[in-house]
Amino acid sequence: MTALRLLDGIGRSPMSYERHAQVHGELPRTPALRHELERSGLRGRGGASFPLSAKVDAVCRARGEPVLVVNACEGEPMSSKDRLLLRSTPQLVLDGAVSLAAAIGAREVIVAVDERERGLAENLRTAIGERPTTGGTHLHLTALPSRYVSGQETALVRWCNDRVAKPRSLGPRVTDRGIGRRPTLVANAETIAHVALIARHGAAWFRAVGTGEDPGSALVTVSGAIRAPGVYEIGHGEPLGSLLAAAGGVAERARAFLLGGYAGGWIDATDEPAVRLSPAQLRPLGARLGPGVVFVLGESACPVDETARAARWLAEQSAGQCGPCVHGLASIAGALAAIRDGRDGGDGGDGRDGPPALARVERWCEQVTGRGACAHPDGTANFIASALRVFAPELADHADGGRCNACRGAAVRPASRGPMPAGVA
Repeated sequence: MTALRLLDGIGRSPMSYERHAQVHGELPRTPALRHELERSGLRGRGGASFPLSAKVDAVCRARGEPVLVVNACEGEPMSSKDRLLLRSTPQLVLDGAVSLAAAIGAREVIVAVDERERGLAENLRTAIGERPTTGGTHLHLTALPSRYVSGQETALVRWCNDRVAKPRSLGPRVTDRGIGRRPTLVANAETIAHVALIARHGAAWFRAVGTGEDPGSALVTVSGAIRAPGVYEIGHGEPLGSLLAAAGGVAERARAFLLGGYAGGWIDATDEPAVRLSPAQLRPLGARLGPGVVFVLGESACPVDETARAARWLAEQSAGQCGPCVHGLASIAGALAAIRDGRDGGDGGDGRDGPPALARVERWCEQVTGRGACAHPDGTANFIASALRVFAPELADHADGGRCNACRGAAVRPASRGPMPAGVA
C-alpha cells in the first residue's frame, strides 16, 4: 500500500486550519499550476476518469469568467471517500479549490453537497471561516436533492441555474456555457484535493506512485464481507489482494467483487489474483474503479437477491426524462425480481407472455444502452450485464424455480447509504 497523501494526519474530528498547515504546509502561490496539472496526468476521481487538464484547457479557451464547482454530492451509495475528506480534512479540498480557481481565472467557487449531509455543510462553513484568506475567491455552498443522478455535472449545473437537478444530453458543454451561461469546470472533491497537493509538491511527486497511464494515488471505499471496512488510499495499479489485506482480509470466502459501484460491474472471486486497481488495467476485465469502490460479496449472500434489489433501487433513481430509463429500467428490475422469486419458467413465469425473464433482461440491457437522456441507463445495464455473466449458475437455479446455495444472506443495502465506514487507514 502507498504512503498516505490525502489521508495524511486525519483523525475522527475535522482538522483545524492550524493543524492542516502543520501537516501539509502553507498553500504556495503556483503560477505554473496549469502546466503542472497537465504534466501530472491527474484524472478525475468521480467515476469517469477524465483528464482534469482537458477540462482546464476547455474553460480557459471559452468566453467569459469561469466558475469552479467542487462536486461533493457522492450519489454512489457505496462510496464514502468524499464525505471522509469533507469531514476530516476540509481545508485540503478548499486549498485545491482556491488554487484551481486562480489557475483558471475564476473568482467564484461553489461546493455542492447532498442536502442530507447537513453536518458536512456545517463543517465546510466552519472551515471556510477559519481560512485567513481565500485569495479573492468567493467560496459558497449549495445542497442538492439526494438522488443518484443529482451529482452528474449537467444536473448539478441545471440545479445551480434553475433548481432542477436532472441531467441533460443536449445543449452546449458546461465547460463552454454552464452556470449563469459562463464556462464552468466541475470536478470531484477528491480530484480537487489532489490539486492542493500538486500545487505544493509538483507533478513529478504526484507521479511517483501509480502507473504511467494512471498516475497518483486514489481513495477507495471497501465494504461488504471485509473485516475492516473503510476508506483506504492506494497507488493506482496496486493489486486488489493488497487492498483486501490492508482492510483486514475478507470476513468469509468471497463469491465476487463489485468494482466501481452501481455504475461499475462484478468480477468473479477467482479473478482476484489478476486484478490490479487502475482504470487502464481493469478495462480488459470489463471492470472499472469508477469513484473508488470495492464491495466484497461473501458466499453466504444470494447474488440474485443482491442484483434484483440493486436493480430496483437504480430504477427508482431515474430522473424520469426518457423511456429507456423510466420504462426500461423498471422492466429489467421487475424481471430480475421474478427470477429471484422463482417465477420465471420457460413460458415467462413472471406473468408476461413471451420469452423467459432472463432472456428479456439480456435483451433489454442491450436496448437501453446508449438511448437515454443521460448515462444512467448505460451504467445500470452494465452493472446488470456483469451480474448475468458472473452469477449465471445462481440465476439459472432461481429461474428454474429453485434456490441457489447462498439464499440466506443480504449484504448489499442500496436503499440506505449508512454511516461513514469506521475503518480508515
